Amino acid sequence: MAAPIIGLTSYDPVASWGAWNAPATLVPQSYIDAVIAGGGIPIALPAVEDPDAVLERVDALILIGGPDVDPRRYGAAPHEMTRPASQRRDAFEFAMLKGAERRELPVLAICRGVQVLNVLRGGTLHQHLPDVVGSDRHAAAPGHFAAVQIDVVAASQLAGILGDQPVAVECSHHQGLDRLGTGLVVSATSADGVVEGVEDPSMHFMIGVQSHPEAGADQRLFRALVEAC
Repeated sequence: MAAPIIGLTSYDPVASWGAWNAPATLVPQSYIDAVIAGGGIPIALPAVEDPDAVLERVDALILIGGPDVDPRRYGAAPHEMTRPASQRRDAFEFAMLKGAERRELPVLAICRGVQVLNVLRGGTLHQHLPDVVGSDRHAAAPGHFAAVQIDVVAASQLAGILGDQPVAVECSHHQGLDRLGTGLVVSATSADGVVEGVEDPSMHFMIGVQSHPEAGADQRLFRALVEAC
């Protein structure tokens, strides 16, 4: 069987290259490398007008990290530490995730991605985790990952991939899941009670992690996504 095509959602920043400074579609190389290492063919997905046309051509979807989700999507006023949302990206990713669910495509939701998943299912977010846990241990410094140990729930799909022993992961998130969305169950937590993983047991492969598996050497989640295809 040919290697599956894995679509990755993307950033939409103004970027610089050569003599140019212009809007761009950007996927960090670490995600690309992780999908390749897992046995898939990565495709960067820009925020197009017709998400269904894109989903017809991919075998799985990865929602990558990025800016905060607009709090209005879960009925909240913005916290003073909530960063401006990308309305274009929010709209595209929510539509892509809905379409992937309809098609029962395998989905891996990473960092911002798991927050999109939770909000789509009617859940809410903690807009600034330091207010909840009393420290910035999940996002120690901008542009850097923080090592966090998580406990994986035994018998979860995530445990079937990572094992059910404590595991160290790379985190960079100042927000987190609050009220859980419909159909989602917790598959991992950190010692301070932050939800670090969720999944939907009714789906073939619908896993969300608050950490950044693409940032480390452990590519088991990406291999599992490819195998799920």
